[in-house]
Amino acid sequence: MVIDLHTHSSVSDGTDTPTELVTTAAEAGLSVVALTDHDTTAGWVEAAAALPDGLSLVRGAELSCESPNGRGGTATVHLLAYLFDPDAPAIVAEQSRLRAERRTRLHKMAKRMAADGYPVDADELLASLPADSPAGRPHLAMALVKAGVVSSVDEAFAVFLNSRGRFMVSRRDTPVHTAIQMIADAGGVTVLAHAFAHHRGPTVTADVIKEMTAAGLTGLEVDHPDHDPATRAELAELAEDLRLVRTGSSDYHGTNKTIRIGQESTTPEALDELVSRTSGVPVLHSKVTSSG
Repeated sequence: MVIDLHTHSSVSDGTDTPTELVTTAAEAGLSVVALTDHDTTAGWVEAAAALPDGLSLVRGAELSCESPNGRGGTATVHLLAYLFDPDAPAIVAEQSRLRAERRTRLHKMAKRMAADGYPVDADELLASLPADSPAGRPHLAMALVKAGVVSSVDEAFAVFLNSRGRFMVSRRDTPVHTAIQMIADAGGVTVLAHAFAHHRGPTVTADVIKEMTAAGLTGLEVDHPDHDPATRAELAELAEDLRLVRTGSSDYHGTNKTIRIGQESTTPEALDELVSRTSGVPVLHSKVTSSG
């Protein structure tokens, strides 16, 4: 049984449509897949309608949050939120604000690059994206690939779009404790994504994760492509100490990354524990899926 609880579709910064994503998941032998687009639930309906036989769908989102880093500064952290009520007013309002912030930031970053002579057009870039979509740096990275500036999305981030780069523009993310409570109030659960992926930018300390746990965090994404064996061991011990549900996920983005869907996975017991704590929306099962 292969369970992947972290994937992205073209509704945010993946390349597969929600239909293509669930089809890919089924063809790869997955039993359960979670759709966790950035700051939006817009892909849920399409994914549910296209759900292939034998595949179950966990509806979720990846929330952009800000947190103290435990070292006197701040860090951007991502929360995987699962099985919450998408119509909860606080969630609707906050996701709308975050999507607007993302579009504003992307436009500013593209303008900075254009001013430096790079062949990107900020207005054309935004016009090419669906209205109210959660635009992000991967869209600018794809534009740079298309223009021949770089050969891959990973190269675009390494050279131009990382958090330490001169083209970076900050945005106002949701305070992490606010996000944890917001999802809990909507009947969902939260898992801290790729917590110690240091190459992505500043990370938080174990003490900060302990504070998140006290605020209601449910789980910790231990097995992730950006975590080496030593990091996984450290996070696994932390999850056990804090009694957090341990998950594993691919963070699949289609052709934007070389990661294959289902490359990392979550145990059935961990998924059952997450589901047992929810009251927002259920896991969706296809007609021939027998598990409850």
